[in-house]
This record gives sequence, C-alpha cells and structure tokens, in this order.
Amino acid sequence: MNIQEYDILNTLKTNGYVNQRKLAEQCGHSLGKINGGIKELVAEGLVDSQMTLTKKAENLYAQHKTKNAVILAAGFGMRMVPINTQTPKGLIEIHGEPLIERLINQLREVGVENISIVVGFLKESYEYLIDKYGVKLIVNVQYAEKNNLHSLNLARDMLEDCYIVPCDIWCKENPFKKAEFYSWYMVNDKPDANSPARVTKKKELAFDADGKGNTMVGIAYFTAKDAKFLKETLSRLATTPAFDHEFWEAALYHNPKFTVAARLTDAESTVEINTYEQLREFDENSNQLKTDAISIICEALYVTEKDITDISVSKAGMTNRSFLFNCKGKKYIMRIPGEGTDQLINRTEEAEVYTVIRHENICDSILYINPENGYKITEYLNNARTCNTDSVEDLTKCMKALREFHEKGFTVKHCFDIFEKIDFYESLWNGEKSIFKDYRQTKANVLSLKEYVDAHKLPYVLTHIDANEDNFLFAKDKHGKEKVYLIDWEYAAMQDPHVDIAMFCIYSMYERDKVEELIDIYFEGKCDRDTRIKIYCYIAMCGLLWSNWCEYKRQLGVEFGEYSLAQYRFAKDYYKIVAQELGKTGGAL
Repeated sequence: MNIQEYDILNTLKTNGYVNQRKLAEQCGHSLGKINGGIKELVAEGLVDSQMTLTKKAENLYAQHKTKNAVILAAGFGMRMVPINTQTPKGLIEIHGEPLIERLINQLREVGVENISIVVGFLKESYEYLIDKYGVKLIVNVQYAEKNNLHSLNLARDMLEDCYIVPCDIWCKENPFKKAEFYSWYMVNDKPDANSPARVTKKKELAFDADGKGNTMVGIAYFTAKDAKFLKETLSRLATTPAFDHEFWEAALYHNPKFTVAARLTDAESTVEINTYEQLREFDENSNQLKTDAISIICEALYVTEKDITDISVSKAGMTNRSFLFNCKGKKYIMRIPGEGTDQLINRTEEAEVYTVIRHENICDSILYINPENGYKITEYLNNARTCNTDSVEDLTKCMKALREFHEKGFTVKHCFDIFEKIDFYESLWNGEKSIFKDYRQTKANVLSLKEYVDAHKLPYVLTHIDANEDNFLFAKDKHGKEKVYLIDWEYAAMQDPHVDIAMFCIYSMYERDKVEELIDIYFEGKCDRDTRIKIYCYIAMCGLLWSNWCEYKRQLGVEFGEYSLAQYRFAKDYYKIVAQELGKTGGAL
C-alpha cells in the first residue's frame, strides 16, 4: 500500500464516506489519486462496495494504533518575552486553555494515554499535569545550553509508534489519529525561506541546505520501524558538540535512511505561538498578556498595551534578559533581571549610581528603573555598535572615555570588595564543592595577591566593574557626532579604577600581548611597572571572581561554557605571571 491508500483508509475509518470529492478534500490528495486508491483498496479486500472497511481492514487498523506521545517543553521560549519571565511557553493560554493541556486532551481523544513531557525551564510549573492527566515528566537539566535535539534524545525509549509534539502549537482541529500507518512530519502550506523541508510530488519531504521550503510545524509521528533509525541518529548527534544547539529535526536530514512523508496542513489551522504579539493577535484577552513588564511600560511611558509594538528579544546578557520594543515611533529596550539576580545585584545601589551620573551624558538615557526588582527602561541607541576588541582605534576611544570617567572622581556610598565577593559567590553554591579540583589552592594563591594590591592601589572612585566590550557603545549624539557610551552599571561601585582595565581584558579573553597593548593604550604608553603588575593581580582576582559567579549560575541551569573556563584560567595564569614578575626582583607574594 502507498501513502494515498493509507490516508484514504484512515479517513474512511474516521469520517466515513460522502463522495470522492469530499474524500479528496479530507485526505489532501487529488481526485485522480483518490479514485485510483479506492480501486486498489477494493481489490485488496480492505474496502467493500459501500466504502465500508472490511474485517481485514479493521485488523490492519488495530495493528497500527497510536500508543505514545512526547511533548517537548524544556526551552526558555526566548521569543515570548516578556511572557517567558513568568510563564513557560507550554502554559500560555489561548481562550483560557493552556497550550499543553489542549494538546494532551487532543492526544487522549484518540486513545494516546502514555504521554511524556520533557521539561526544563520553570519545570515545577508542569508538575500539576502528573495528577491531572497522568503524564510523565522527563527533566532536561541541560535545557539552557542545548537545544531540543537533546530533549528528544532523553525520551528516545518512547519513540516507537509515537507522536513528537512541540508544546507551543495551537491546533484548531485535532491533528492526531487513533491509528497511523506510516511515519510523517508536519509542514504547513506557507513558504519559509529558512526551512530546509520541501514537499515533493510524492508527498515526501526532501531536505535542502539552502532552505526555501515549507514552514516546519514540528509535530511528527514515527512507527516502530522508523523509530529505530531515529533513536540511533539522536544518540549519535547528542554526543557531538556541533549539534548542541540544533533542533531535533536535524536527526531527519542527517540520516540518509530516512524517507519521511509530509503531513501537509494549512497555516491557519495549526499555529506556533512564538511571540507576545502573535499571542495578542490570536487572543487579545489572554491572561498572559497582562505581565508586570508590559504594565510597567504602560505606566512609565503613559501609553496603552496596544501602543507597544515590534517586541523582539535583545541579545541575551549574562545577568539579565532584555527585549526591544517600539512605542509611538520611538524604540526602547527593557531589562528584566535573570535567574538568581536578586542574590547578585543590589538594585538600590544601582539606582544610586544612575542618580550620580544621570546628567553627565556618559550612559544611555534611563527612563525608568525600579530599585526593588531591577526592571529598567532605556531609550534605544539607534545604529549603535559595540567595541571591536581587535581595533586599536576602537580601543583607544573606549579607553579614553573610560579614563575620562575615572578622572571625574564620582563617589557613591557602596564599595565593590573583590575578595568579599569571591567568598560571597562561593557561599551561594549551597555547600557544593567547586567543579575545579584545584580550586582551594587557586583561591589561596589569588588571596596572596591582596598585600601587593593594597600597597599599590589608587584612592577609590566610582568604577564601572562590568567594563566589557559589549558595554561600550558607539553611537551618534544629538549633534550627529560619534560618541562612546558606557552602559549597564549594575555592578558599579567604589574601587580602584584600574580594576576596569583588568575587567575589559578578561571579558575580551585577551592573550598576554593584547593585555599589554590595552594597558599601554589606557595609560598612553606611560604605565609604571608597579601599576602594570597590580593590573595583573586584578586580572587574576577578577578571573576567580567571575569563575565563582559562573559556578553559581551553573547551579541555576545557566551555563557559560568557554567563558567560565577562561575566567578560571585567568586566575591561575596571572597569579603565575605576577609571581614571575616579582621573582625577577626578589619580591615575594
């Protein structure tokens, strides 16, 4: 039997027979294919002259009953900002019904009771589904750093005779059936320039690297036979770092044994809810539209919800999540504190910093900041770019701006004590040991630098602390001249201003030669030896500081990969450099 015949058989079982034209509409095949398919089914003894399934067909139908379903619900759903700060994407409500509950009910309608949900971000929010529907939860602890290929791999033992379903899909009609005769992947009839999935004349999927295919919906079904190949491919790709950020569909076009049928649907009946504005357009009364972030924007800018448009995710920061939006012809950016931020940042102290510098034209324009929860709204700097850390010209302009800021000698009431912060971040590990085996020795080495630093430090002034290349923005001022703006002051406090030089180096992950170059640029070639060694000390100290910070964030499910490892290396390597430098003159740590 071919795909068309299976589709006819399944449609007759589900909907009965009216006429061939109606059958063609329901199956999605041409009238000619329907006519030929019916003749074959009659000839095979599966359908009688009244278009009723025979006992042979009923037995075949029973052999192909659907059994399992895996719903993928682990990800952040970053495009759903600002909703995703409070609600995971699977629990977004359409007309009062959570997306995932609608999918579960549609699966249960066709007899699929064995349902597993892969969860990660805000996983506790899904716990109630265990009691309400008898589902199983599979926890993906790597949801933050890996894509849903790894989520599906965790559920690979479920994949025989199984539906695979993303949690953020709304289906007008039930897309599932009591029986499935072949494996398929659902696409809709809307073209997508980025999709590699193209429907062939045989109603199969061909995968082209150049895209320009049909929009991929994400719902799929796999028979026991094809699930074998899928599981093998998932296992292989999940252990390959190059596939850490891939969607599970990569398993389809990286296994030449697959020939997957296309299940074509129209774009209006099966909708992926990706953004706040999509949700607003689809259900303007959805409870999730009334978020804290949107309410704050309305109050701060004196606008209504409908005035807030073109919401999009900003570049993911290491501490916060932010989004861009337009309002009455102007563009803004809103910062939403990330996981565990309340432990890391004193928002009252941050607000004090902005109060001190607000008239100095140093940073972007702050329209709103809440000293209690850290929500912040700023005007977006149009056509801005960040510092190119390989450009001497850019570095010269950034260091000039940084030096001029330091020379102003601003003061606030709070200090940033590096050693105190090292211990504080370590205390947030909740008794867990460092992932680095030689951490205790490394920490002892870094602490031994304190005596040298104390002997050579400058008087404290307001210091940025978070002086990384992404926080230096080049943009036009009101006179049309290029200006360097220094943004994101949440760690700013009183410190030796030379800490900012060390911070820039470690954020940029500079090699030794680039460190020397940056020091020479800041001091215009006039840095004395003691100060240079002190900056080496700061690099070691700040490397351990941010390594400890990364270890805390890792416990929250947020990984920083190479950055975390590099910070620990700075701590070890620059301690050795200081030891070598002081050893040349007989000094001791």
